[in-house]
Formats: sequence, structure tokens, C-alpha cells
Amino acid sequence: MLRDITLGQYYPADSVIHKLDPRVKLFGTLIYIISLFVFKGLPAFILAAIFLVVLIKLSKVPFSYMVKGLKTIVLIMLFAAVFNLFLTPGTKLVSFWIFTITYEGLKNAVVMMVRLIFLIIGTSLMTLTTTPNELTDGLEKALSPLKYIKVPVHEIAMMMSIALRFIPILIEETDKIMKAQMARGADFEHGNLIQKAKNMVPLLVPLFVSAFRRANDLAMAMEARCYRGGEGRTKMKPLHYQKRDRMAYLTLLVYLAAVIGLRILWINVLSGMAAGILPGAFPL
Repeated sequence: MLRDITLGQYYPADSVIHKLDPRVKLFGTLIYIISLFVFKGLPAFILAAIFLVVLIKLSKVPFSYMVKGLKTIVLIMLFAAVFNLFLTPGTKLVSFWIFTITYEGLKNAVVMMVRLIFLIIGTSLMTLTTTPNELTDGLEKALSPLKYIKVPVHEIAMMMSIALRFIPILIEETDKIMKAQMARGADFEHGNLIQKAKNMVPLLVPLFVSAFRRANDLAMAMEARCYRGGEGRTKMKPLHYQKRDRMAYLTLLVYLAAVIGLRILWINVLSGMAAGILPGAFPL
């Protein structure tokens, strides 16, 4: 399960997505996430799926590797689905004991699960195609106007980069600790969900000790290299927009225009259905 976490990991490949400016990928990820919560209706989600599949194809990251990260959020998806399924009022479909499943609840459960799947894959695509250094430089450059109001942009970008970089390190460390304890007779595979959670408790202390030790080593390494923040520092690879980055921005604008257009169209469809002009042909 731990090895299935892809967020924060980098997948090296020679693709057009890898070569894009990190600012383009940050902006594109933000636009995509916002669009997922703006979308209404089946056509909009089909557009989001097509857009995501095309990006994955261009990134040359194996689709199986991308989908692998979904295993870690199965419980979150199930919780969100159950929450929407039983607690959304509307047209009753099935009723048993104190629970009632409504059409609106079923629709919201499906939509929420699809949104979470697209959200995780879309976010993972950015980290899988962008190195931590590129991500730090891109975030710092994108937020640079905030320096004029005394926001510590470099420090914020550095903290986010270190946090992302530590995710795969902590996963690897947890895996090592689990194997060491399994060699001593610990059992992490059997039992129900509560029992498995209890079995994971002994991992917390050595994991925290390891995390603090690594953080201390990192701090000493940065101090030994005379790191004093971003003031006056130059970049080994300065960021400059190229033709492919401008084309990517144009593609994002087209996608955004399509999102807005579908949103307006959906509002008009709902208005027509409410007025009795159009039949209820679009269930989502």
C-alpha cells in the first residue's frame, strides 16, 4: 500500500510535459482542479477525462503507474460516497431501516468519487513530471509579486518543496521499519481494519525519530553550504518561457473557455427543463 503512493515522486521521461516550464504546470494543475468543482453535467466530466488522458499520453508516464496512486485513497472515496449517498435529501430510490438512498444522493456520490479520482491523478501528474528543484523555482517565480507586500515567497516555496521531497523518503523509511518488525514477528497483514490500525501504532515512534533525524541532517547540510535564504541567490537554470510554454498556455485558455461554455450551456439546459421546454435528457 505504501509503495502505491505516487504523490511527491518524480518519474523521469523525455516528454513534452516534462520539458514544460514548471509555472505552466502549476497554473495548469490549478485550472484543472478548479474546473473539477465548476463542472456540472456528464459532457463536462467527459471533457475533463479526455483532457487528462491526453496529458498522461503526452507525459509518457505509464497509465498503470498513474492509477496505482488511487489505491491509497480508496477509504476516502468510500467515505465520501457513503456520506453523500445516505445524507442527501431528494427523490427516494431505496429505503431500509433508518437509511434512505435518494437519486440526488446516488448522483452526488458518483460525482464526488469521479472528482477525487481526477483530482489525485491530475495532481500526481504534476509531481511525476516535475523535479522538486523545478517545482521550487516555478512556485517562487510564480509568487514573486507577493514579495512587494513582504511575503516570504522563497521560504514558502522551499518548505513546500522539502515537504513533497520527504513524502517518498518517509514512505521508504516506513517500509523498512515494517519489514524489520515483521522479521521480529509483527503482523501487519491480517485482522480487520481496526486491528491493522492498532498494529501500525508501534511504527509511529521510530518513524518520528527517523523523520527528526533526517530533518536535522538536512538542516546541517544546508547550513554547511551557507544557505541563508533566497536573498541574492542566483539560479543554476533560470526559468524562461519558450514556444511550447506559450502553446500550453493557449491550450489551457481553450480548455478554460470550454469549461465556461459547458457551464453556461448546463445552466441553460436546467432553466429549459424547469420551464418545461426541454426534457430531462441529461441525468448528471
